[in-house]
Amino acid sequence: MRGGAPGTRETDLLNPVNDVQIVNAIVLAGGSAYGLDAASGVVKWLDEHHIGYPVGAAGVVPIVPSAILIDLWFGGDPKVRPGPDCGYRAAEAASESAVEEGNVGAGAGATVGKSAGRGTGSGGPMKAGIGSAAIKLPNGLVVAAIVAVNAVGDIIDPATGQVVAGVRGADGKLADARKLLRQGGGREGRAGENTTIGIVATNAMLTKVQAQKVAQMAHDGYARAISPVHTPADGDTIFSLATGTWNGQASYGQVGALAAEAMADAIVRAATQATSSKGLPSARDLGTVPSRIKP
Repeated sequence: MRGGAPGTRETDLLNPVNDVQIVNAIVLAGGSAYGLDAASGVVKWLDEHHIGYPVGAAGVVPIVPSAILIDLWFGGDPKVRPGPDCGYRAAEAASESAVEEGNVGAGAGATVGKSAGRGTGSGGPMKAGIGSAAIKLPNGLVVAAIVAVNAVGDIIDPATGQVVAGVRGADGKLADARKLLRQGGGREGRAGENTTIGIVATNAMLTKVQAQKVAQMAHDGYARAISPVHTPADGDTIFSLATGTWNGQASYGQVGALAAEAMADAIVRAATQATSSKGLPSARDLGTVPSRIKP
């Protein structure tokens, strides 16, 4: 966790000094602290399928760390937020199919570019959502990322340094939060009203200590693709997972470096795969999708 306003569940056990080595699911949700309830639905599903930390005759206890972002203001009804039923349905629908991106799941109410406030007029933020990316090396090593982008800052294409989505000026065009910051303009969102939450995963084998370092390094992907980032008003969090299904050899430093690359790519996709919603335009509407990004 690098942001100043995180909302999480079951993260203390991820500390390498603590006992549990395996998690059964990770939940990313909207709805601020209310959205943490979605994890209860995932726990129920896992319990029904006897998946979890074994506790003898008592069965299992599913281990489901989770993180949330706040999107309560989006859409006009703050009472619309995920609960246990949403988590249960998500667990039931989980598959190995391609990840759906854009305005789905934790990205349904995600927005970016709130340096100048949250208005939906000609100025203000833009729509973002869920993004995913993966890097596969010729030797079979895979490092992937999925992220829900709901940042105060703008989304930057690391390949060009150009703004893809973010704060807009009165003319409706991108204003560039970096320029506003240097000019003394804009304002930071109130604490807890933003947050980018994501997961990096590899098929390599990592120890718990190594996985934590990979998560730390993956935050470089946030810094490359979001500006500003890790502010007091963002609860920026990354989980790191290793399946251990690849029998090759790779240093965890290499995995961490690739995780940062994959995360930056996923963040850009979160902005470019989103579509306009509730009066907020997307990068597609402004024609700012980089040519290297495929639909």
